[in-house]
Amino acid sequence: MALSLLAVAFTTYLAVGGLVWTTEPEHPIVQIGTVILYVLTTWVCIFWNARSEDPADPVRSRLGPRRIMPAWAAVLALAAAATVPNASWYAADASGRLEGYATWSLGAIGALGAIVMVRRRPVAAWACVFLAAVSAAAWIGPLDALALGAVGAALWVGVAQLISWLMDRAARDTAQLTEAQREASEWLASQEGMRRERRTQVQRALAVAGPVLAHTIAVGGHLDARERELARVAEATLRDELRGAALLDDDVRAALAAARSRGATVSVLDEGGLDEVDADARAELRAELAAVLDSARSERLYVRTSTHADVAVTVVGRSEGEDGEEEVDLWHEVRRRP
Repeated sequence: MALSLLAVAFTTYLAVGGLVWTTEPEHPIVQIGTVILYVLTTWVCIFWNARSEDPADPVRSRLGPRRIMPAWAAVLALAAAATVPNASWYAADASGRLEGYATWSLGAIGALGAIVMVRRRPVAAWACVFLAAVSAAAWIGPLDALALGAVGAALWVGVAQLISWLMDRAARDTAQLTEAQREASEWLASQEGMRRERRTQVQRALAVAGPVLAHTIAVGGHLDARERELARVAEATLRDELRGAALLDDDVRAALAAARSRGATVSVLDEGGLDEVDADARAELRAELAAVLDSARSERLYVRTSTHADVAVTVVGRSEGEDGEEEVDLWHEVRRRP
């Protein structure tokens, strides 16, 4: 809004120059009507919005949607660029065509072209400058046209285009930087989460293995049968925490401990099959796994995650058969939740 008000003030200042004359124009009514036409045209081009372009990046979105000037307003600006200079020189007599009230239209159309350029109509903006320059060359000659405002009008439009391009470029670069910063923040957050998870796993592992290790050191490695069994269970539990953390919760840990307490050998391995599973689905998978382990009676249990599209976890149980050969007596697939 501040820029719009500044544009209104500047174009009004230029319009006043068309009404200040030392010698009266030959057709003052035409001159006054020309100034009114110019002022109304510039106000329409400044304030009228046809549509909004929602910015694609978060940086420009803070500035609000980009306002595009309607096509009919661009046509109105072209009509003013063709009419205002010719009408001003027509209103002046032959001796006054180099006076300020006659040549004001060159600067005025330059300002109008800059407004049109900022409103994202570059072709119409340069066409306005071209029409004003051609009219000036026809009425006062090319050299006087260049000296009295044609160059300035082109310069204003060029600067407006350059500033618009630089602003878009800066917004685009800032958006890319913001996106890179967001990705870096997400990466740092994920790394912090992984470090926190590793610390939790280490603390849990120390809670499991620490007492056994301390006792083993205290007795110099001389353990009785019960203590050796406790050490074996602690070592297996430690492997579970390090190799299969994604499969574990309190119920699964309890089921694994129960299986080992009855003498079963259990191997748990997560190979990344649950990486894309959300927390709710993972909780359901763990509940089913705990139920399967509670009901298992195999001598050896193998729990593995799976990358299969339908199977999340596979549980295989093997026991020694009547003929002394090992055979599979349990096969259970925990299906992925939709």
